[in-house]
Amino acid sequence: MKLESGNPAPAFARRDQSGAVITNADLSGKKAIIYFYPKAFTPGCTTQSCDFRDNYQAFQKAGYEILGVSPDPVEKLESFREEYDLPFPLLSDEDHSMAEAFGAWGTQTNYGKEYVGLIRSTFALDEEGAVSHAWYNVKAKGNVARVGSEVLE
Repeated sequence: MKLESGNPAPAFARRDQSGAVITNADLSGKKAIIYFYPKAFTPGCTTQSCDFRDNYQAFQKAGYEILGVSPDPVEKLESFREEYDLPFPLLSDEDHSMAEAFGAWGTQTNYGKEYVGLIRSTFALDEEGAVSHAWYNVKAKGNVARVGSEVLE
């Protein structure tokens, strides 16, 4: 089920790149951007993550925390974060239950073939933990600019 503006964000508890557990409760009272990407170290995912890195200060200034989420294991996320100097947590969703809860896991078509996998998606949450914006099937390039144009003052 796809989330829409006004929906409460699903509860989650996931390990970050250092093994620490981050939950939705950790975001209580904070605005957040949560972006789901398919696989660390791939060209599109690297572009998207580095775009969030390069715009991190603007999001921070507007009061947003940023979380990246992928099906990658913790160890791979640690390497990815270090390699690209990403200043925000990366969450491991190996069983893809967080992606499913956000509506970011499902059937897709790529080059005429259907498969089940992660749907690149980005969500903005307000201070109460409700979805203020939901973007599904986003392109890696240009995603951060679009998110910024809609949520940054």
